[in-house]
Parts: sequence; C-alpha cells; structure tokens
Amino acid sequence: MAVISPSGTRESPGTPDTPKQSTRGSRFRGRGRRWIPYAFLLPALALEVIVHFVPIVLGVAMSGLRVTQYQISHWWEAPFSGLGNFRIVLDFDGPTGKALAQSFFVTLGFTAVVLSGAWIVGMAAALALQRAFRGRGLLRTLFLVPYALPAYTAVITWRFIFQRDNGMLNHLLGQLGLIDSNPFWLIGHNAFWAECVVAIWRMWPFAFLILMAGMQAIPGEVYEASSIDGAGPWRQLQMITLPLLSSVNKVLVLVMFLHTFNDFSTPYILFGGSAPPAGDLISVHIYQSSFATWNFGLGSAMSVLLLLFLALVSACYLAFTRRTGHES
Repeated sequence: MAVISPSGTRESPGTPDTPKQSTRGSRFRGRGRRWIPYAFLLPALALEVIVHFVPIVLGVAMSGLRVTQYQISHWWEAPFSGLGNFRIVLDFDGPTGKALAQSFFVTLGFTAVVLSGAWIVGMAAALALQRAFRGRGLLRTLFLVPYALPAYTAVITWRFIFQRDNGMLNHLLGQLGLIDSNPFWLIGHNAFWAECVVAIWRMWPFAFLILMAGMQAIPGEVYEASSIDGAGPWRQLQMITLPLLSSVNKVLVLVMFLHTFNDFSTPYILFGGSAPPAGDLISVHIYQSSFATWNFGLGSAMSVLLLLFLALVSACYLAFTRRTGHES
C-alpha cells in the first residue's frame, strides 16, 4: 500500500532506501557528529567571553581615558588621554610610578617566598603519605582542610592570631621565652612575613594534591627495583621521583605563580584593605589606585601592564620548559 509523504510524494513503506539516499544520510550524520564537540563547548566559550574577554576589552579601552568618579556612570564619554595614563604609571621618578615599582618588587619577593615554601611543604607532605599506612586517608583529608576553607574564614583567623596584644602567636612566643615585648606582625616589616605565612598555609595543600596525584602514577616496580639496587629514599627522590614529576611540576609552578602574583584576598583581608608598604601587593595597590583615589584610568593602565607582564612571563616559561623537555 502506497503512503503519501509530507512532501506529497508517494512512498512504499517496505521499500528500502536507494544507495544514493543512504550515502546522503551518512554524510549528513557525519557532518552532524563533527559539530557535536563544538556544540558542547559553546556554553563554556560563552561564559569565557563574558567573564574574561569582555572585562579585558573594557579595561584596555578604559586605560586610554581619564575616567574619574565624575564619569564612571558614562565612562566612555570621559576625555581621551591616549597613552597618557601609561606615561604616568611608567614614570618611576613620579609618585605614582615609584609606588607601583615598589609594589611590583614586593609582589615579586612575595611570590618567590610563597611559591618555594608551598612547594616544599606540599612535596614533603606528599612524600610522607606516598606509602600506605593506617590513617593515611584521614591525614589526606586533614591536609586539604586549609584549601577547602573559604578565604575570608582562613585569613581572618590568621589576623586574630597575629594580633599584638591578644594574638595567639605573641602569647605562645612569650610563654616559650623567645620575646620580651609583643612585636607588631601586621604593620612594619613583619607584615611581609605574616602575609607570606598565611599565603603558604593556603597554597601548600594545592601543591600537595597535585604532587600526590603525580606520585600515584609512578609505577611501584621502579622503586622496588631501585631498592634492590641499594638506592635509599634520598637517592630515589633524586633519580626517580623528581624526574618523573617534571611534567607535573612544570604545570604546577606556572599555576601557583599566576595565582600567587594575583593574590588579592590574602592582603585585603589580612590588612583590612590598607596594606603597609612591606605587604603592599600589586593587586591591592591597583585596587587602591582605582577605588581610593577614584582614578579608574590609571588603575586600568596598571591592570593592562600587569596582564602583559604575566602573559610575557607565561610565554617565556612555556617556551623554556618545552625546549628543555625536547632536549631531555
């Protein structure tokens, strides 16, 4: 019995597709499957554009304008300054450029100390939990607590610990007889080290987690064979663990560098938004330059320079690690 199709043609229900129709259908299905991965990526791509790309474009546009609190509601109508904001920011003899340079070098030192300290503590913890023993799961969970805590909760706790008169640190040092008078930890030069301690405490569980995952991928037979050859733990660390973790360390160091250099929550919560010069990280410095002096054009120019610096460092680091990887 013939059946009238929606297009008006007569079709027989038991008639199979012709080879030409089958070929067209397979081509259509093949093209459809080819676009499926892109369709799944579209939501993430749209969020990436909204969250990151659009603010970057707006920041670059604002860096060329003299935007103050009077034009913030219609910032695109602010007077055009061209590269004027960049000249002010890069004039290291002027007060703005001098303060930015000081903040930049403080941030460099902070990043070096925090990255080194967090990696060493995380590596030591991962090595300690590499072998199976009773209670290892509980220790793994406890080690991840600083990473799981909200930033405000963790940093405000340390702020109470560093209080001069009622803080736990000065009380403990006094009980041990290590200090005669209570020092200030959140002002003066001690502010830098207090800031580093808090950042290391927050960062090392991330290093521990990544390094521990990398160690789980190393076959146990390699360690057994080296033990038979007489290699001790230190020799195994030098000749097996560190070389086989090199690819993990390359990514880990870059991620920790970017996160630490852009750390905003630690100094902002620890010092209450007004960091002393010794702890004035560049992220808080840009925030204060924008919202304390209401000069959003200068703040945007600083942000653009920071973005270019981090992009340049990341590109050089990736090129260097790729070249050393090929050579090894």
